[in-house]
Amino acid sequence: MANVEKTEFRLPEPQPKASPARSADVDARAQEGEADQEVSLRPRSLGEFIGQPKVRDQLDLVLTGAKKRGVTPDHVLLSGPPGLGKTTMAMIIAYELGTSLRMTSGPALERAGDLAAMLSNLMEGDVLFIDEIHRMARPAEEMLYMAMEDFRIDVIVGKGPGATSIPLELAPFTLVGATTRSGMLTGPLRDRFGFTAQMEFYGVDDLTKVVTRAASILGVPIDADAATEIASRSRGTPRIANRLLRRVRDFAEVHSDGHIDLAAARAALIVFDVDEMGLDRLDRAVLEALIKGHGGGPVGINTLAVAVGEEPSTVEEVCEPYLVRAGMITRTGRGRVATALAWRHIGLEPPEGVMGTLY
Repeated sequence: MANVEKTEFRLPEPQPKASPARSADVDARAQEGEADQEVSLRPRSLGEFIGQPKVRDQLDLVLTGAKKRGVTPDHVLLSGPPGLGKTTMAMIIAYELGTSLRMTSGPALERAGDLAAMLSNLMEGDVLFIDEIHRMARPAEEMLYMAMEDFRIDVIVGKGPGATSIPLELAPFTLVGATTRSGMLTGPLRDRFGFTAQMEFYGVDDLTKVVTRAASILGVPIDADAATEIASRSRGTPRIANRLLRRVRDFAEVHSDGHIDLAAARAALIVFDVDEMGLDRLDRAVLEALIKGHGGGPVGINTLAVAVGEEPSTVEEVCEPYLVRAGMITRTGRGRVATALAWRHIGLEPPEGVMGTLY
């Protein structure tokens, strides 16, 4: 039976660790436990998780009901764009249940034997997290059906006419699947999840709380209006908010006393090419190619990609989703079209006929 690499996470209570010895010449200002602080930005419990109120309330009911009955909870499917907290939510589920979390990803499960090796090592009540579950190989996915439903798998031993099927009982477990493309999940797999949660983009208020909490953990003093400024440029995504906070922290420590005020936040975000709507260099290059190079469109994705020197998949998967959601471009049967908002964002007045978000 093939083995697959897996990572097991235990969630004990945090323990203070002695910081390693540092040379004063190399790291005179390093704080004790700084590396641990960087890791601890993820919330540990549902009570600490910011945003997604519907998902939190629904998941709390699922977990609490299962604990009261003394059974393993139903399998959970978390879907939504990257960076909204699907992996964090899987860790929280294991923490709330007081069990171990084992993590893998769909692309890593290429053969049924890979999945069988992982499932056979699960203890009762464990949480198995499969990221990008829609990218599992079909043989592994078909084995997962029986494991999710009956906590049993059939292992084939031998080949040809002499092959034998050996049933293997599994300890009851909870599968948490995460996907950024729920439409690519097969019907049989989707139907076996007892609870499905759709993670939504965050509002500025929730992201401001995320930034404020992260700054507190990192020991970075930050003004309320600076936290809001960072949050407003984070594309509705906590992962981006935390990344921008770290870069603004770097700027504040290099150019001032480390305190983040509104002026420092704005200056830092200019240095890192993040404008007031959260667009970066590539986003603006796409808009300029669409508007200045092709009069606002319609333009095909391949033409836009050539114009900005990127792969079509990069433009379509990295830039386009946010530009569409922000109301800057629309997708039509003939190609991408810039809206009036996009024209004004790059400093041009839209020509007559460009109305709102549509041509």
